[in-house]
Amino acid sequence: MRIFIIVFGLLLPTLGQAKTTFSYYKCVTNKTIVYSQHPCAANAEQHTLSHSDPKAPPPDGQHTKTLNNIERQQMVLRLKKTLRAKKHQAAILGRKRDEATRDEQRRISRLMEKSERAKTLKDVKRNIKSINTAYLKEVKLLNKEIARLEKRLKRLE
Repeated sequence: MRIFIIVFGLLLPTLGQAKTTFSYYKCVTNKTIVYSQHPCAANAEQHTLSHSDPKAPPPDGQHTKTLNNIERQQMVLRLKKTLRAKKHQAAILGRKRDEATRDEQRRISRLMEKSERAKTLKDVKRNIKSINTAYLKEVKLLNKEIARLEKRLKRLE
């Protein structure tokens, strides 16, 4: 019991160490993200940084440039990943279109009568046209989104 009291007495000062805390606000706008010591907008989010070393001095100035650069770098990385995913999605669409077109063209090469072959040929042409129309529509949307992402990435870099 005495040992417990002695050990507890020795550990008590380390348990009561003071923490250094610093609060800042993060405000997201349409164009940028701003960090400030004071609320800068109605949608400001308060964040707190803390450090357990009592001898460490509190931050002496605003670190908004550093925080903004870190946030910008993260946004650039996210945009690059999204852009790569969209380009990959466009490549997959092209492969799917090519595969569907090949499947339709294989229907023509089967052995059949002339009248049945004419019907099949007409049906295949119609299906290929609808496949290409759907593909062009989806690729157009993807290209617009890719252009928008590239423009946004260029602005941030």
